[in-house]
Amino acid sequence: MQAIHTFGRGVAATASFLYRSFVYVVLGTVLVAAVIATATAAHVWAYARQDAHPASDTIFVLGAAQYDGEPSKWLQARLDQAADLYEEGVAPTIVTVGGSQDGDRYTEAQAGKMYLVDERGVPSDAVVEINAGVDTLTSAEAFGQLAQDNVWQSSVVVTDPGHSLRATRMVEDQGITAEGSPTRQGPSVSSRAAQVSSILHETGGLLFYEGVERERDNFRSFITDTL
Repeated sequence: MQAIHTFGRGVAATASFLYRSFVYVVLGTVLVAAVIATATAAHVWAYARQDAHPASDTIFVLGAAQYDGEPSKWLQARLDQAADLYEEGVAPTIVTVGGSQDGDRYTEAQAGKMYLVDERGVPSDAVVEINAGVDTLTSAEAFGQLAQDNVWQSSVVVTDPGHSLRATRMVEDQGITAEGSPTRQGPSVSSRAAQVSSILHETGGLLFYEGVERERDNFRSFITDTL
């Protein structure tokens, strides 16, 4: 009987130990995740407040919604920022990017070029369209291919402040020296709530890119090189 009680206490002690260990692992994982997320959000916020626009080969404008050739307020703010940089002599070429939705007559890239030429007076031959890209990554990849074809080595990336770090990093991953010069007007900076919402969204986007997209690309490259 004593042996049974001893065995029972041993099982209970083991179960208690395993339970405590599980709880500690879960709490530790949550704590580490919280620290990483907080640090990433701080980095996104800090980068959003920076504006670097050294002399470069191109000014790369990320696309946003357009309505039958008319840029949305988000896209217009980006285009105005790009036009200002062009007028300052930052780069001789502006690159617009972005595809279209079903039924659209214009792509985001086309709407961007039309606005820059017609409304901001940028010479038509100084604006290059990339009529592709459904998100930041595919837009950056399309730009990377065009940059390689034209031997462009550097670019100033124009987008919303919260989006600046992720977009710039994706362009850098195409082998291009990139700096971010985000917008300082428009809906994305119209209120503190809009800025915080953007930072939170982009923190998640950057963590996903760093943890999933980039590692998946590295794995594909490894398999390709191995085979």
